[in-house]
Amino acid sequence: MAKYLLLKHYRGNPQAVNCVPMDQWTPEEVTAHIDYMNAFADRLKETGEFVDAQALAPQGTWVRSDGEGRPPVTDGPFAETKDLIAGWMAIDVDSYERALELAGELSAAPGANGEPIHEWLELRPFLTEMPNTVAE
Repeated sequence: MAKYLLLKHYRGNPQAVNCVPMDQWTPEEVTAHIDYMNAFADRLKETGEFVDAQALAPQGTWVRSDGEGRPPVTDGPFAETKDLIAGWMAIDVDSYERALELAGELSAAPGANGEPIHEWLELRPFLTEMPNTVAE
């Protein structure tokens, strides 16, 4: 099995076919989208392919270590995941081809007017071994 991350983006990716932003959808359209996502995740739970899924709020904070004491905090500027990443689903599948199949299916979640979004999803494998950085 190999784990992959399916990233849903707000922007920065090729434009979806049905590209009406979610904040312009009706409450019924939002509910239909969430229901689709939940049903998709439930099916993957049944097959053992589901790992995790989360939607992300638009708020975010930068934090870093600055030695002793309270770390410095700022609310921007971001490049910015809060502007880019809407959420993710992690899957654990038998093959890259299966990951592609599931990403394609997730891309068809309904959006405005109940039509499939056909959004572009970023498919990224989890790092399973450390890259060799030592020059030989």
